[in-house]
Amino acid sequence: MFVAQLSRRRFLSMTGLAALSACGPAPSDVAPATPGHMEGYGPIFDSGYALPAIPAQYTQGVNRRITGIYLGEQPVGTIDVDPYAKFLYFVREGNDSIRFPIGVGRAGKAFSGNGTIQLKRKWPGWTPTRNMLRTEPEVYGAFARGIPGGRRSPLGARALYLYKGGRDTYFRIHGTNDWESIGNSGSAGCIRMFNQDVIALYDMVPLGTPVHVRSEEESLRVDPENYNRGVELPARSVDPERIYSAEAIANDPPPVFDDPRDGLPADSGDVPL
Repeated sequence: MFVAQLSRRRFLSMTGLAALSACGPAPSDVAPATPGHMEGYGPIFDSGYALPAIPAQYTQGVNRRITGIYLGEQPVGTIDVDPYAKFLYFVREGNDSIRFPIGVGRAGKAFSGNGTIQLKRKWPGWTPTRNMLRTEPEVYGAFARGIPGGRRSPLGARALYLYKGGRDTYFRIHGTNDWESIGNSGSAGCIRMFNQDVIALYDMVPLGTPVHVRSEEESLRVDPENYNRGVELPARSVDPERIYSAEAIANDPPPVFDDPRDGLPADSGDVPL
């Protein structure tokens, strides 16, 4: 795994530039792959799927995985999420902390404070909560039966589930194929990551890992330069036929866990999104 090494100054100050998601609906389409990608974001095999490369246009400036001096106030071993600067940090010793870019939906700003990762899943399925169905039946009603794990699932390749006081907060850190959402805000969703990034994070953090989600006041205090970076993306919806049609089901076989090719480079054209 390649992670760009940055100086303290660049790590601290470099600036860069919804659809069914863990907590809400995701885009009906994603941008087609384009030639060229940064190291660490190439096409890879995972659980029987060939994940496409992340086109370089989506990983410019700060919108990519980097290591460096941690900008924050949490102890080593913590996942520190800044939903306003749109970064997620895994805090490690010395100059080894890793910062990932994230996309944030409104549910991603509905929680702040502390919790723990008590559940991790590869290629998880998704079902709207009873609250979603009650408050926005026009958005979620068509998906009440849920979506199984695989390429159709809005949770992407991995999901980390945040609990507080032993109870599920319904706050998720998860993968996405919606590359444009990373570094930006959307009307739906929790905390989204590039699939390549969430796979890396999943492998780094054990169950019980503490998570801190910054409040708006904390984000402004700790990282004012990146506060509210990105743009607000327009709401998008997905046609249930793209999820439940016979063709969609046939083109989305279940994941094959512990596939011997896992982690190997893949041809991004092998398997469609």
